[in-house]
Amino acid sequence: MNKKGTNSGWIVAIVAILVIFVGIVGWRLADKKANSVDYSKYDINSYIEASDDNGQIADHIKGDKNAPVLIFEYADYQCSACAGMNSRVNKLLEEYGDKLAIVYRNFLLNYHQNATAAASAAEAAGLQGYWKEYADKLFANQSTWSEASGDSRTSMFVDLFNNVTNGQGDVQKFVSDMNGSNVKAKLDFDAGLSKGLEIPGTPSFYLDGELIQLTNISTEDDFMNLFRGKIDAKLNQNS
Repeated sequence: MNKKGTNSGWIVAIVAILVIFVGIVGWRLADKKANSVDYSKYDINSYIEASDDNGQIADHIKGDKNAPVLIFEYADYQCSACAGMNSRVNKLLEEYGDKLAIVYRNFLLNYHQNATAAASAAEAAGLQGYWKEYADKLFANQSTWSEASGDSRTSMFVDLFNNVTNGQGDVQKFVSDMNGSNVKAKLDFDAGLSKGLEIPGTPSFYLDGELIQLTNISTEDDFMNLFRGKIDAKLNQNS
């Protein structure tokens, strides 16, 4: 019998048990913390900086937080409509440059089996500075991971992480952060913020606290023209 190999196996098993235990404790603490957050002190129509309440993870944003027009998007990475809208949002950002920024907040739908896992992966990537790239990849590859589960799902998320980081990211940290208390706190915080709004579904976009109605939007041109009108009106108001 190879005693060295046997001992190594026990060490790995013990480390795994400790990781699971620490993760469970961390998530329970995050749950307790989320219930004690005073959301009234936060302006949901403004960019929210990192704090203990959101796990030291600030609002995610595409563009400059000081842009004259801030649109707030509440979305779910497993939502097919959100994936379809994402490329349109990116086109608007390219078109308006530093005049527009999109603040992204998680609004997870409980009937999406991988919504939480995907959001956790995006948050973990964000902790290494890759949120935007990873979010875009999640949406673009939604069909490949949306029905996956267990190790297969985690492997897919790791592959996407390696792709957006060109293999330079810390995979071990990424996987650990996915299950960490900071990411859990961020997801709970976004959920708490959304309770202050009557969000009809995903994606939902808000400008100055007003829901941008998408009910009559059927084409990309409809979407772009609607948003151009809202953005231009806000820019004219500020000029």
